[in-house]
Amino acid sequence: MPSCRYDFAAVEEGTYAWWESEGFFKPSPPSSPGKKAYTLPMPPPNVTGRLHMGHAMFVALQDILARFHRMRGRPTLWLPGTDHAGIATQMLVEREVVAEGGTREGMGRDAFLERAWAYKADKGGQIVDQIRRLGASADWTREKFTLDPKVRIK
Repeated sequence: MPSCRYDFAAVEEGTYAWWESEGFFKPSPPSSPGKKAYTLPMPPPNVTGRLHMGHAMFVALQDILARFHRMRGRPTLWLPGTDHAGIATQMLVEREVVAEGGTREGMGRDAFLERAWAYKADKGGQIVDQIRRLGASADWTREKFTLDPKVRIK
């Protein structure tokens, strides 16, 4: 008897890429007059982290809300972002420096900051990629990072 296994790798990545390219996760004009917009900010996961059950739960619940309001005809924005996790980032970068035989103090502030930004560039997208693999319908064209100069808190 032939095996009928679902091959998620062959289906889901392409489907998700198509959803994004078609703009399905972007807010659209209301389908009927008087529909108020619905905005849902993603609690920003840390750039140093990997997905855990708490993240999976918030992604599932917020995705349900975003899709529900879209189906009701409301322009819906699920705004994604990541947090800098300054202390955790410092700790992880410092571990790398120590493993190489150096110290944070020995390399100086500017060099350490440069190294921290390089760490963020290298590892920062890991949790976002995992959230996307869950099928999260956030508008990734608007993704924000807490230390982005364009993000201003007033």
